Amino acid sequence: MFFPEGQIRVHLYGEPVDMRKSFTGLYALTRAGLQLDPLSGDLFVFISRRATMMKVMYFDRSGFCVWAKRLDAGRFISDWSQVRTREMDWTALKLLLEGIEPGRLRKRFRYTASAQKHAPAASHAINFTHVERAEDLTEHRRDRTHAER
Repeated sequence: MFFPEGQIRVHLYGEPVDMRKSFTGLYALTRAGLQLDPLSGDLFVFISRRATMMKVMYFDRSGFCVWAKRLDAGRFISDWSQVRTREMDWTALKLLLEGIEPGRLRKRFRYTASAQKHAPAASHAINFTHVERAEDLTEHRRDRTHAER
């Protein structure tokens, strides 16, 4: 799958999709939901309800191609209420595939009084902010839960 980055159009379906759908189901969603021609060669992106799986469908002159990606930890989208059916560029798709939502960053560490008690005396004057992706936070929570068991 090689696409010229400047010429490819990507369409995101803005509602959760049942990932049991394959070629015909995704074709029908493209026709009815997106109201676009699936034979155009554009990429059509569908994301599961839990946002842990994504399918991309396109037509490559000889037939339909569907490929999928499932995340072991984290989510492609953190809040469905902010997702709309839209056209996006190739770069936005690459970010989405990596689990990065532009403009949405979370703080990794929060400053608390108990953290200051355990820190060396000189470090209380330095305030570092660490930022990481939402999927890394989910993985950290999962590891912590398994350690408590």
